[in-house]
Amino acid sequence: MKHLKSILLVAVALLVTVGLSAKPKIRIIATGGTIAGISTTSASSAYTAGQVGIQTLLDAVPQILNLADISGEQLVNIGSQDMNDEVWLKLAKRVNELLNKEGYDGVVITHGTDTMEETAYFLNLTVKSDKPVILAGSMRPSNAISADGPANLYNAVAAAVSPKCRGIGVLCCMNNQLLDAKTVIKTHTIDCDTFEGGPSGIIGYIYNGEAHILQTPNNKHTKESVFDVSKLEKLPKVGIVYGYANASALPMQAFVDAKFDGIVLAGVGDGNFYKDVFEVAVKAQNKGIQIVRSSRCPTGPTCLNSEVDDEKYHFVAALNLNPQKARVLLMLALTKTHDWKEIQEFFLEY
Repeated sequence: MKHLKSILLVAVALLVTVGLSAKPKIRIIATGGTIAGISTTSASSAYTAGQVGIQTLLDAVPQILNLADISGEQLVNIGSQDMNDEVWLKLAKRVNELLNKEGYDGVVITHGTDTMEETAYFLNLTVKSDKPVILAGSMRPSNAISADGPANLYNAVAAAVSPKCRGIGVLCCMNNQLLDAKTVIKTHTIDCDTFEGGPSGIIGYIYNGEAHILQTPNNKHTKESVFDVSKLEKLPKVGIVYGYANASALPMQAFVDAKFDGIVLAGVGDGNFYKDVFEVAVKAQNKGIQIVRSSRCPTGPTCLNSEVDDEKYHFVAALNLNPQKARVLLMLALTKTHDWKEIQEFFLEY
């Protein structure tokens, strides 16, 4: 009996030891982008995005195997200028499967930088888990001198395995920084330090393979989000119209004629319209096409009922969302309702 008890105690101790030493299980989903790009020479600025596959990316950073139990998959291999609704839906569904059904502890997504902020925000509204989801990319192709992709990928995995990154929504990891999906913006066309966190700043940073969190977002996201894409095969059609002096009404009218479900204005100042564009926007809203006012200004809110009487025209103010993220939220909002007041509430909450 004593011998049996000793065996059982040893077995329990071994199980505990194995459990404590087991590495987090992280899945890396590759979608292409500059991080998977190849330039004509290592010193050239001319390159083609989305050329190398997931295994090549993993082989370039063997150090990530010290952080986690790593596996990878290739979802698509495109430049992020070609990101579209079909890929977004496929990506959101796959991330939810990995985190909620397949037992992964976190997901890292390699992605081009051009539309990374939009993909991050879309996932922030559609992923139903508090486990870390981290997007990483690069500003230099994989074979460039001082390519930034490997370091960004390593840091993204470090964030994905960190308990500190649970429950704070989808993050972007670039240039040692962690940025919130709602506020992250690409600010420079070619510089490695292109991503910023807007007025609220960065969420945190990675140093020596450790995540350090400085603040947490206060908007609804992930598990708190009401948006569910699990059964969706397509998204509502929403376009963006850019505002400028003496603006033509033709782009706005084109979206109306094409029977788009919503239109976002990248307006001047506090989301203001040129008079000709305003007239078409009012007619569009009266036809049931939801108009959202945002601003081409890089920072600052588009205020509700300010210079434009939103309540009178049933327009929605984007508040702290830039035009491209306002488009993302409007698409998802239109899967739930066409009531402008309810849509405005979504913009207040998310």
